[in-house]
Amino acid sequence: MASSLLSLRASSFPSTPTSNSNSNSKPTKLGIPRRRRRRDFLALSSTSSSSDTAGEDQNKDDKPRFNPFGFVTDNPSSRTAIQLPESPAEDGNVGQMLYRIEDKGREYGSYVRSGKLRWFVRETGSANSRRGTILFLHGAPTQSFSYREVMSQMSSSGYHCFAPDWIGFGFSDKPQPGYGFNYTEDEFHSALEKLLEVLNITSPFILVVQGFLVGSYGLTWALKNSEKVSKLVILNSPLTVSSPLPGLFKKLRIPLFGEFTCQNAIEAERFIEGGSPYVLKNEKADVYRLPYLSSGAPGFALLEAAKKANFGDILGRISSGFSSSSWDKPILLVWGLSDKYLPLSEAEALQKGNPDAVQINQIEGAGHMPQEDWYLKFYSSSKEEETKYFLCLQNFPIFYPISAPLTGLLISY
Repeated sequence: MASSLLSLRASSFPSTPTSNSNSNSKPTKLGIPRRRRRRDFLALSSTSSSSDTAGEDQNKDDKPRFNPFGFVTDNPSSRTAIQLPESPAEDGNVGQMLYRIEDKGREYGSYVRSGKLRWFVRETGSANSRRGTILFLHGAPTQSFSYREVMSQMSSSGYHCFAPDWIGFGFSDKPQPGYGFNYTEDEFHSALEKLLEVLNITSPFILVVQGFLVGSYGLTWALKNSEKVSKLVILNSPLTVSSPLPGLFKKLRIPLFGEFTCQNAIEAERFIEGGSPYVLKNEKADVYRLPYLSSGAPGFALLEAAKKANFGDILGRISSGFSSSSWDKPILLVWGLSDKYLPLSEAEALQKGNPDAVQINQIEGAGHMPQEDWYLKFYSSSKEEETKYFLCLQNFPIFYPISAPLTGLLISY
């Protein structure tokens, strides 16, 4: 009985040809071994796609080859920002790139120890300079390198100039958040005050501030220490509660996405070019890129500072503090009219609130960072245009113009 059932069950399936059978192949419900079905399918696929393959071979040379750096170089704006060749590997790997640029951008600078923190500070002129001291403070995500030309010209005009890289930026220390520095407004203020003591800046000085975030912290520090400031010069900075916030700082505040954004080594130069009508030259882009190529610490410092900044509260204090009669020190607003982040209305709103103290100087052709853009403009301008800019600034009290192109940014007493 059992043998008859087995013979019946076996006869219910069609037999496969002996020549194509394989001892290792298991029959399927169709009675065809799996390996044979797969082999037949591949053969059919290769036959049906032969014409397509032939066409692809003909157009193979017309298609671009795979580029591992395509995420950078295939985007025109990114290619412009990073200033790299089509094939960056031909210029060497990241280690070789760092070796090539590691000594760039340190003009007039040295390291200064203040407590547990080490600052990178640029200095021109001397303590015996007859016209006083100027302190230059940069914004995020840049560094004091942007002031190098202005400092050189102002020291030649009789000033003692300092420009530190904020903690977490440029070549200064970048402590891990929670281990010696938390990147809050109060900690930035406290660290700056200690640095001024180390630099022995005791007399009231001219304060020059530019930019977002840490630039704004320079202004809120001035509001708390007005007795230490003789004059204030503001270059393209957010000044009202309605100031637009650039996309970089919005992205940094998005969970997880901010962590990726902060590690983009070309973010600083992209930010600079994004607010300017000019393209950075290779040697300048190298310097702004260098800290972010060296390690991940600068990116995480920027991320932490951006997350902990209460932009609305900060700008509210700046707007009310400088727009009221309680601030009686002279303020010069030097405004690049081609700034793509901040409109001229920012400066006009501040002047409207305190017209006796605030004066605006509009700079045609300069963008978000006049200390960089104006330098380029003057070197491409005619002598007549240069003279015109100096003449328009002579209306400011006791202005002392010289032939150097950038001195007109500041007030001379």
